[in-house]
Amino acid sequence: MQRCAAVFALAAALALGGACSKASGPKGLTKEQATAALQAEAATMKRDGEKLDPNLGVKATWTIAALEVKEQPGNAAQPYVGTVRFKINSVATDPMGPAETNFERTFDYVYNATLGKWLFKGKG
Repeated sequence: MQRCAAVFALAAALALGGACSKASGPKGLTKEQATAALQAEAATMKRDGEKLDPNLGVKATWTIAALEVKEQPGNAAQPYVGTVRFKINSVATDPMGPAETNFERTFDYVYNATLGKWLFKGKG
């Protein structure tokens, strides 16, 4: 009896899982999920960009200024492209006093459906 219940539960889970992935778009990933994944990638870049050696005397603050995800219909291998734009404030301490620099950087990404993650898309 337990074996029948386990088989039934497994069959139900597989059926529900299949229904969800078909309704969710390419490889089960919705645009909202792709956007959330790119936001997580941007947060990691922000954290890493702000980690500077204190001995350098530079403090950087990265602010996510814009994040955009676009669908690529008909491209199952790369169903989404994305862009993250940062505003970066850098303050360096030197003998003449603090020197502040403000600039922007834009990073382009493509979502790789096979790997299930965003990949940096270099210029070229």
